[in-house]
Amino acid sequence: MASEFKLAPSILSADFADLQSALTQCEKGGAQWIHVDVMDNQFVPNLTIGPPVVKSLRPLTEKYMDVHMMVIGPEKLVKPFAKAGADGITFHIEATEKPQEVIDLIRSTGKDVGLSLKPKTSVRDIEPYLDKIDLVLVMSVEPGLGGQEYIDGSTERVAEIKQLLTEKELRDKVQIEVDGGIKLHNAKEVIDAGADVLVAGSAVFGTEDPAKTIQDFYNLAN
Repeated sequence: MASEFKLAPSILSADFADLQSALTQCEKGGAQWIHVDVMDNQFVPNLTIGPPVVKSLRPLTEKYMDVHMMVIGPEKLVKPFAKAGADGITFHIEATEKPQEVIDLIRSTGKDVGLSLKPKTSVRDIEPYLDKIDLVLVMSVEPGLGGQEYIDGSTERVAEIKQLLTEKELRDKVQIEVDGGIKLHNAKEVIDAGADVLVAGSAVFGTEDPAKTIQDFYNLAN
C-alpha cells in the first residue's frame, strides 16, 4: 500500500564477500526492504545477482526482498526468483513486447508486481498497466551501474506518476519507488514529490556507519 515511507538499501553496493553483514546493518538501521539489482549484461551493461544469491539470503532475513530485474526476456526469470524467495518482482517496460503476460506471470506466483521505466521512457508507456500492478519503479539514473548522479527532472516524473495514480484512484494501491542517485541531500524532495520507497546503494553502504545512515533517511522522511 502507498503509505509509510520505506528505505530499500541496494546490496549491489554492499561487500559481496559479506552480504550477511549488510543484512545485519539493514536490520540495525530499521530498513524494511532489501533491494536486489538483477542485471544480465544485455539489457544493461553489467552482470550481477541471480536466483541462487536470493535463495542464500532468504533464510538470513525476514525483510521484504525487492527484486529489480534489468534483463531481456524477464519472463524467464520470474519463477526462479519467486522460488528463491523474492517478495516483489519488478521488470522493465522496455525489456518485453508483452508486459501484460509478464505481469500475469508474476501475479501467478503470488508475488507483488512491479513495473519500471528508464529515465527517457514516457510515463504514458506504463499508464495502461497501472491498475494491474503493485509498484512503479522510477529510474532516476540510467540503469546498469551504481553510484551515478540523480538525473534532473526525475522528481517531476515522480510527481507526474503520483498525479496519474491519484486521477485513476490508485494512489492507495500502487507504491512509487525511486532508484538512482538517491542521497540524504535529495531524499526529502523525492519523498515530498510522491515516493513511497527509496532505493539507496552507495549512499548507505559507502558510509562508515550504514545503520546510522539508514536511520538518517528515516529521520528525513519523518
